[in-house]
Amino acid sequence: MSTLTLRISDTKYERLKKYAKSKDISLNKLFDEFATVALTQYDAKTRFELQASKGNKQRGLELLDKLDSM
Repeated sequence: MSTLTLRISDTKYERLKKYAKSKDISLNKLFDEFATVALTQYDAKTRFELQASKGNKQRGLELLDKLDSM
């Protein structure tokens, strides 16, 4: 496990503490959740870009046209 130092304004810090408290979790757990969401988004984007690079652009456009006509 690693330690991360984060510099943010006092105002943001207080708001984040309140947010964590409202979720009944620690500030540490809140940031762990933030990191999980960010990494999930990154992984989805990476998978999409990889699949898109292997795909057939014309076929993809045909499928979108088919969906539009439904």
